[in-house]
Amino acid sequence: MGVISWIILGLLAGAAAKILLPGRDPGGLIGTTLIGIAGAFIGGWISARWLDHPISNEFYDGATWISAIGGALVLLVLYRLIFGHSRAR
Repeated sequence: MGVISWIILGLLAGAAAKILLPGRDPGGLIGTTLIGIAGAFIGGWISARWLDHPISNEFYDGATWISAIGGALVLLVLYRLIFGHSRAR
């Protein structure tokens, strides 16, 4: 998969993470999107490095999607813990 595919996967993984972990985020839609993209890269790297599952060259590989969404969820939780709910309600 190329970089553009990972960015698209990250956007979709960020959206899936937001659906699985609803609530107000300090960064809003843009912050969640960037977290999704970073989570896709980090989840894929962790999957390839420590879980002994190499990143597939196919966009529709289930393990790649699970690792991307998992990475986005972890980053979203960390982001919320570090920055909290800084927006006014």
